[in-house]
Amino acid sequence: MIDPMQGMSGVVQPGSLKASLFPITSRYYGVDIATLKTPTGRQITYLRRRFLPSPERFALIQEHTVTEGDRLDNITDDYLGDPEQFWRVADANNAMNPSELTETIGRKLRITLPEGIPGIPNA
Repeated sequence: MIDPMQGMSGVVQPGSLKASLFPITSRYYGVDIATLKTPTGRQITYLRRRFLPSPERFALIQEHTVTEGDRLDNITDDYLGDPEQFWRVADANNAMNPSELTETIGRKLRITLPEGIPGIPNA
């Protein structure tokens, strides 16, 4: 019998998908889990460090100018439809501390597509 999958590149192989404890919409989706064994034998499970992606990896949709009383969760809800996606705006603006993004009135915040999704030129 001929195996229809034989020789096909780009096909997911069994066992090659990595499980994640977090949904695809989480900033921790795909972050590796590690285990540390202490000298006393205690096992500690933790998430490996998540590095901020380079802002160049994000296609700009539009900008938001921070005004008095702005909150990142409300901004994110307005532009992305989900207040829990605030971390996407933080990543796109290279912010380790998301609350800093709304501290300066007049600051321009980049509202972008998810990391790695290219935009449409001249759209």
